[in-house]
Amino acid sequence: MTTFVQFHLLTTYPLSNPNRDDQGRPKQALIGGSPRLRISSQSLKRAIRESSYFAQDLAGNIGTRTRRLATELKAELMDQGVMEDQAGKIASEIGAVFSKLEKDSTNATTLAFISPDEWALARNLAAKALAGEPFPKEKELKAALLRRADGAVDIAMFGRMLADSPDYNREAAVQVAHAFTTHRAQVQDDWFSAVDDLKTREEDAGAGHIGEQGFGGGVYYLYACVNVDLLIENLGGDRDLAAKGMESLARALATATPKGKQNSFAHHPRAGFIRVERGSAQPRDLSGAFHKAVAADERASVEALTDMAAKIDRAYGTSCDAMAVMDVAEGLGSLDEVVDFAATAVKDAPAHA
Repeated sequence: MTTFVQFHLLTTYPLSNPNRDDQGRPKQALIGGSPRLRISSQSLKRAIRESSYFAQDLAGNIGTRTRRLATELKAELMDQGVMEDQAGKIASEIGAVFSKLEKDSTNATTLAFISPDEWALARNLAAKALAGEPFPKEKELKAALLRRADGAVDIAMFGRMLADSPDYNREAAVQVAHAFTTHRAQVQDDWFSAVDDLKTREEDAGAGHIGEQGFGGGVYYLYACVNVDLLIENLGGDRDLAAKGMESLARALATATPKGKQNSFAHHPRAGFIRVERGSAQPRDLSGAFHKAVAADERASVEALTDMAAKIDRAYGTSCDAMAVMDVAEGLGSLDEVVDFAATAVKDAPAHA
């Protein structure tokens, strides 16, 4: 049976604007008839990938999401003394495997998630081409460059799609929901002005600049679910690397945040409550606890979350085999304990034939 690890986090954000909509205001949602603030799953996953836990603890095992593989490869070849035309031809042949290229450019038309192993294979193939070896045909070329599983933890977790090479798509082992406030919350607007330091009083007493920006704050519920078996499979069976990735994920979920307008608001929140579960039962989120907005404080959110979990367990049966909780306000548990619990789920997951 498949092992799942589910994270439920409550994090209090101060006045901030970490994830903006097309008008520069905090993203919003209407839930249960009540206005809420929202942080998109895309921005949360980006924040997780950019966290120090991924950048440092998983160094060498992180992919690159880019349209510029061929452009970068061309520049590397030219730095080695290869003529521009030849470098561009070789780089374009290789880059086109990951995504179609723009006309008269080595930039791709779409972003591609590329693992460190695939970068190395691309450079190796370029070196062979320079030595006079012919390029493999289309199917063989893809087999020479693309991998279905390797050591890229973020690709293993969040998946990728290659439109022209679906056999090398990777299904995401980690699902991350949009975070939303557990209580009613609306965007507020701030009108601000800036003074021109070199403006004299005699010249003009007015501001040098005026503007406005939106902000908001509140207690956000975040849910994430990890398919442990798929994570291990996506990493080529490397259980130790999967456990290390799980540790980094647990720490990042508790501490990483999108950085929109961070210099203006200095938002650096930490999860005040974490409930992490492991088991083989079908996953379920606990967002129903907040379909009806609760009071705007963390304790009301913790009580609603815990109550909803108990009600689902009563109706459907126990949803997990084991659980760990960190509750900052109550002095219960620690992030280290949550991290160890999550990593152990990977180490102890049954092996599949």
